[in-house]
Amino acid sequence: MTRRRVVITGMGAISSLGLDLPTTWHNLLSGESGAGPITRFDTGKHTCKFACEVWNWETERYFPKTESKRLEKFTQYFLVASDEAMKHSGLDMTRVDRPRAGCILGTGIGGIHEIEASKVLQIERGADRISPFFIPKIMANAMAGQAAIRYGMQGTCYVTSSACASASHAIGMALRTIQWGEADVMLTGGSEAATTELGLGGFCALKAVSTRNDDPKRASRPFDRERDGFVMGEGAAALVLEELEHARRRGATIYAEVLGYGSTDDANHITAPAEDGDGPMRAMLQALQDGGVAKDRVTYVNAHGTSTPLNDKIETLALKKAFGDHARRLAISSTKSMVGHLLGASGALELVVSALSVQQGRVHPTINYSTPDPDCDLDYVPNTAREMAVPYAISNSLGFGGHNTCLLLGRFTG
Repeated sequence: MTRRRVVITGMGAISSLGLDLPTTWHNLLSGESGAGPITRFDTGKHTCKFACEVWNWETERYFPKTESKRLEKFTQYFLVASDEAMKHSGLDMTRVDRPRAGCILGTGIGGIHEIEASKVLQIERGADRISPFFIPKIMANAMAGQAAIRYGMQGTCYVTSSACASASHAIGMALRTIQWGEADVMLTGGSEAATTELGLGGFCALKAVSTRNDDPKRASRPFDRERDGFVMGEGAAALVLEELEHARRRGATIYAEVLGYGSTDDANHITAPAEDGDGPMRAMLQALQDGGVAKDRVTYVNAHGTSTPLNDKIETLALKKAFGDHARRLAISSTKSMVGHLLGASGALELVVSALSVQQGRVHPTINYSTPDPDCDLDYVPNTAREMAVPYAISNSLGFGGHNTCLLLGRFTG
């Protein structure tokens, strides 16, 4: 069976840099940081006191009270991003074969806001005061189920959860669903809203987050020698994937083609990457082979780039192993330097960004890069955006559990 071609026809995003994709993209190209002191809870006993929150979020702007009571924050974020993506795509769901439209999404943590609030309620007022919406709100698959209901998508629908690789796994499986002929349209992406007292406290206990409390906007510094940990981020990104002929028949605008997908595991440690870099290297090579693209045709890499000492070193090594001498000709940037680490949603936002780079020939910078690290000696597009041809790009996501994913995009040429 001939494998069907898959294209991106709609995108949406919400992040600390903006409540929609155009604002987020503009601020990424401008090198803006979304980091600032946390406003939602007392950080007095946290070693890290800042994050990349979704600033100026007003639930009532998007959802009536009766609906918002049934939706956890991570689901709300995704539905806002998916509304933008669906509108962007121009899809009229009344004219789509609904059993051939599905939804595969990713989240790493899910409904932690509601878990924390309900635990306090239980302690203070008793278990009989817990809301009947508690379980339907916190379950990770809630956002996929809610999206399917919202848009009438009756095909395959589920959530993947693999830490920081969650959304990339979801996108990879949405790609396969269309390639294998099981669907014509897939809504995919991811969401995360884990900037809570408990969520941040857990990462502080792991010593994974930056403690540059005196200068939050300069705290996320991927590949820089002075990096000291990642910055918590939150938000969502959504993509509409379509089978090429389905998109053509309705005259859709095509932003990029999804060509390849690779997925591996280190099988080494639950939180630390294997020091040989072989896991991410294999994921990159799988994606290139899957898409039939020679490594020297790739010009841009949206790196996982967390700003942690070990990750950035290992990802650099993996890029060198995967691309050989061509690694030094790659433009590599980290979206996390500006929006922080969206955990399970990071791969979705980063693929959206990569698609815009492919379409527009513009690459956002890695900000806060000032002190070179001999272990990180590639071109990280330091501090200033770059105009360049991006015929092919890859986006890496590397998660706790040793999960490695790579997605390959190409410019659509017909």
